[in-house]
Amino acid sequence: MNGYEDGLPAFLTFRVTPQEGPIAAFAEQEAWQARQRYPDILGVGVPEFFHARECEQGGWELCEHSSDTPQGARDSLGHRFRMAAKEAEEAGDERARRKWLAAAVRMDREVIDEVRVLGQRFRIVRASRFIRMGSAGPEPPRPSDPDPAEVGEAHSLPSRTKGFVIDPYTGTGLADGILRLDLVHFVGSAPGAPREVTEDAWRAAERYPGGVLLPAVFLVSERDDGKWRAHDPGASHSTPQGARDSLTAWLRVMAPFTYKLDEAERAVFAEAADRLDAKRSNSLTVDGHRLRVTRVERLVRIGPDGPEGPRPSDFDPQPPIEVHVRQLKEQGLWEEEDEDAPRELDADAREFARLWEQEQARVAEAKERRRRPEGS
Repeated sequence: MNGYEDGLPAFLTFRVTPQEGPIAAFAEQEAWQARQRYPDILGVGVPEFFHARECEQGGWELCEHSSDTPQGARDSLGHRFRMAAKEAEEAGDERARRKWLAAAVRMDREVIDEVRVLGQRFRIVRASRFIRMGSAGPEPPRPSDPDPAEVGEAHSLPSRTKGFVIDPYTGTGLADGILRLDLVHFVGSAPGAPREVTEDAWRAAERYPGGVLLPAVFLVSERDDGKWRAHDPGASHSTPQGARDSLTAWLRVMAPFTYKLDEAERAVFAEAADRLDAKRSNSLTVDGHRLRVTRVERLVRIGPDGPEGPRPSDFDPQPPIEVHVRQLKEQGLWEEEDEDAPRELDADAREFARLWEQEQARVAEAKERRRRPEGS
């Protein structure tokens, strides 16, 4: 007798397979525990956007870095085309160079979410983001989440998303399979969201009823007026340490700059950053700010023709670069810059530069200290 899966299209298939090895078994156990401790699933209002290439063997291969707007992903794709044109030029393939360069120029001028170049199909892909919430707040990183970087060096790690293939046929553990099912059925928007946002969400659930989980990422949440919110909704990091590093940079640079802290107040924030570096903890309270490194699940919706692209209601404030420059010129807001001319910074810019240079020097010194032999 044939299984039910024999009559289902691939994008509606949820393959659950045994996860081999002790680490996989541990991660599976943690995923089940997370369902109990953090039973509620909430959407993060800002999605991520990637450019992806369709693979000959099936699925779509993601680029390394995401953007919080569709145009950011389009700009990234245009850059990829320019790099391909350069490689073709170095290889002496003039036809390929012209094709790649023409595609790059087109990305600079038009709003395009799918394009074919030399037989390859590229698409802008949308990933929705979610967090688990329990009575104690949002879910922090799990012990099984990869976190290999030293303090201050998470930026040097390769992205876990680079080369990831969106393919619904790839098997997952039972817990992740159930999570996928939960998330593809998740249709909702924040209270008070515009009507078009809600309508787009329901339309996406109908047109893209399948889904694939991406590797989890991490952001910083803040307890504000009795509720948890994303500290910087557009920012996410491949590892927990990446989120901690961003938080310590905020404590040492952005908070003093934004809040105009005096020296005594800056010392309080710097001390909190030092504690976070020393303990590599996931929670921190400083001057009334309650902060937590938070685990974020990501889902790309899948339909008959592949992954979901941007929705009409997605925040996308800037047009393609050539269109934007033309608009600025028409409004009299464009100024040609002389790259050799000295740039005069105002007082705020000088203060920010001072804080940032101070932080970079501190990071370099800490890195050098870790490399020295013990006792030297």
